[in-house]
Formats: sequence, structure tokens, C-alpha cells
Amino acid sequence: MKVHWLGLILILLLTSCNSTPSSYPSSPITYYVPWAAGGMTDLTSRMMATSLQQTLGEPVNVVNRVGGGGVVGHLALAKAKPDGYNIGAVTVEITMLPHMGLTDLTHRDYHFLALQINNAAAVTVQQEAKWQNLQELLDDIKANPGELKASGTARGGVWDLARLGMLQKAGLPIDALPWVPSQGSAPALQELLAGGVDVVTASLSEVDAMRQSGLVRVLGVMAEERLERFPEVPTLKEQGIDWSIGGWVALGVPAETPPEIVAKLDSAVQVAAHTPAYIDALTQAGSTIQFKTGDELNRFVAEQDKVNKQLMQSAGIAK
Repeated sequence: MKVHWLGLILILLLTSCNSTPSSYPSSPITYYVPWAAGGMTDLTSRMMATSLQQTLGEPVNVVNRVGGGGVVGHLALAKAKPDGYNIGAVTVEITMLPHMGLTDLTHRDYHFLALQINNAAAVTVQQEAKWQNLQELLDDIKANPGELKASGTARGGVWDLARLGMLQKAGLPIDALPWVPSQGSAPALQELLAGGVDVVTASLSEVDAMRQSGLVRVLGVMAEERLERFPEVPTLKEQGIDWSIGGWVALGVPAETPPEIVAKLDSAVQVAAHTPAYIDALTQAGSTIQFKTGDELNRFVAEQDKVNKQLMQSAGIAK
């Protein structure tokens, strides 16, 4: 009996030692993604997982937890054991979902490690459309409120907010350009080509293939400054509309993750995010890399939450 208890104590001590921060990581890491495989969030996460795996020396396994407009995956990460073996993608929707009453989660349920990408929304029309610039489109919307229609994602999604913010900054009512919900930018663009809608607000990276094929025209991008990859596309700010918004993806861990573990992950992410393979993969996919960490990232997320909440309240889509 004494030997039994001594053996058990020894096992517990060894287990305790193996789980200490000094030995982290010593087993596979789970990387939660709140959106389906194949999308930009999934691609960004898989590239980071691959890079982190090489940096940390342990497998980093991506798990897609899809559902509830992003709620399921965000909840899975927030409620996971805060031991460093559960990390994941936290997207712009975390600054929107709670304000729609879809979840009690907020950005405070995570410790943010790094902002990875921020793909600015663009205003896209058919190549044959009569509007040659943004002002011509806005003038038409003002003169004929409710006649033109826009799409890009579900009602209340980030590309819907792109439309709302643009109209608000232009001094136009939100119903001047009605929203037609879609399952994403791809079906919205098909609807644009079919003539079912007149405008699509979605990321420039998502519409660029059609732009290069001469099927659509981009009237402006909702970024702070012209994008390096698309220098010929003017910003809305250049055209008198002080509005910017994008679909961003950050890497985070549960809020209660120990500081020592966070410090190790911070160091690993700094290395992983600057490897040529990671940067090349995201660039080739058309994403705009925007790397932020620490206090700068926390301020960014808090400001996003504030702006999106106010916008959704003004549009009547916040609870």
C-alpha cells in the first residue's frame, strides 16, 4: 500500500513538472477557427499554425468550429482551458456579435497576441456601370433613394457595416441604399454580375480577380491609405468620405492564460509572423498584413468595438 501511494505521488509530481511553463510546449496545441475551411480566416490561421509549429517544435492542429455566425468558434476558444494549448483566431465579429445580442462574449474574454490581417472593404460595381467614381454613385443614391441595392454578406455583417458607415459619413440615410443579405462576398458578386444588386461592399482582395478580369470596377477602398498591393485604387478619404473598415483576424488565447505562457507565445508569434513563407502565403492570397501586438493591438480592438457598437445602434441592428 505504501509503495502504491508513493508511486502515485511520484506520478503527480512528474505530471506537475511537465505542465510547468518552463517545459511549455510539450504536447500538441489546438488552434480554433470560428469560420469554415477555405475562407480567408481559415487560410490565415493555417499559415500561422504551420509557422508556429516550426517555431515551437510541437504540432499545432487547426480545428474549425463553425456555427452561429462565428459564435460557436469564438465561444470554444474563450471557454477552453487557459493553459497555452488552446489558441485561436478572433475576428472582427467579436466586436459585433455581442451588440446584436447573439452572445455574452466580448473582446475582454481573450488575451490578444497579434493582429494578423486587416482586409479593407471596397465599393465595387459592374464594369459597365455608369458611375466612374464614388461621388457619382453617392449622388445617384441621394437623387434616387432606395432604388439601388447593395450586398456582400449577411445583415449586420462586417460588409454591411461598411455600407452603413459609408452612408452615414456621406450624410445619407441608411435606407437610401438597401441591403440584400447574402451568404458571403462570392454569391454577392455573382448577384452583382446578374444585375440583382448594384453595389457590393466586400474586401478588395475578394473582388480583385473579377476586377482584373474586367468584370467589375472598384470605386474606392475603405482603408486609411492606399493599399500597397492596389496603389491605383483611391481611398474613400481621398474622395471626401472619412470612413475606413476592414475584416480583420487576430490570434488570441483565453483571457486567463498565465502570463508566463503568454510571454512564450508572444515571442513565438513574433518569429512566426515574420517568416518569408508566412508572409508570402498571405500576400499571394491577396490579404493585407497588418501586424499589431501589445497595447497597440488592445487599443485597436477596443476602438473597433466602440465604433461598431455605435454604428449598429444608429442603424437599429444592435440590441
